[in-house]
Amino acid sequence: MSESSNICTIHQPDYAQIDIVAIQASPDVADYQTAMQQANQIAEEKLDDMMLLSWYDRDRDFESPQHSSECHADSAIPGYVDYGIYHGACLKVDFEQGRFVFFYRSFD
Repeated sequence: MSESSNICTIHQPDYAQIDIVAIQASPDVADYQTAMQQANQIAEEKLDDMMLLSWYDRDRDFESPQHSSECHADSAIPGYVDYGIYHGACLKVDFEQGRFVFFYRSFD
């Protein structure tokens, strides 16, 4: 067996077409609802006509679409990320390095 056949390639999400807003530790983000309100405000400022596609709440280990990561059990990319990217997301709002993550698409 050659050495190259032992190499495992982990693919990262392709964020080339996505604007990423990363929000570091913020004392006013106590829970998912607060984060979602702030993410929606950011999305409304950046995108005129928008829709929330997918999201993740690490505090409760809950995602939307529900169970989207089940079919990604052996994947390095979580289902909610894959769903957002492949359904036209153009904005990702990420609180505290993945604590709360929101993907939006524009209808413009």
